[in-house]
Amino acid sequence: MNQDRRDRLRDAAVTVLAGAGGRGLTHRAVDMAAAVPLGTAKNYFPTRDALLRAAAERCLEQYRALTARLAGTGPGPADRAGLATLLAGLLRDVAGPGRPRVLAYLELQTEAARRPWLAALLDPIGSADFAAHERLLRAAGLAAGPDRARALTLALHGAIPHLLAGAPDTLAAAGLDDPDGFARGVLACVCPQPPEEET
Repeated sequence: MNQDRRDRLRDAAVTVLAGAGGRGLTHRAVDMAAAVPLGTAKNYFPTRDALLRAAAERCLEQYRALTARLAGTGPGPADRAGLATLLAGLLRDVAGPGRPRVLAYLELQTEAARRPWLAALLDPIGSADFAAHERLLRAAGLAAGPDRARALTLALHGAIPHLLAGAPDTLAAAGLDDPDGFARGVLACVCPQPPEEET
């Protein structure tokens, strides 16, 4: 099958999930979003579960590409300031260009609550963040370990619904109206600075 068209359909499935939610994910909606003849999506992904799988795999690919781009080459930023910049970039992506991908991912998580096979497919995406954040903490020369990685990961994950909703008072109350300040603050809580680091 044509890989370019397959990717176009997978991107369209993500777009439909983000815009219309899980109930709106149909073969017809994907065909229309991809601007292809009706029946094309069904030819590539015969069932709705196949569409869900295609969207989940595309979300994973897009997320890995984003984190690789933000981290650059090597293990990650080499200091606290660099790590804070990377984390702030991830938060900005959620509220900006990555918004459709993240909305689609949340819709997939809802679908996964009723589909064990989809939960198993998504599980590596969510669980990988914990290990990735532990590696980033170590690369930045900060105190690491599973507990700190969990705290950092859950703080970032908890910010996502607020960033997607974009309610200004909530964003201000959470400090998310300033992603750089939020990222620095989370790192300060997770890995307090020794007295010699403080300014």
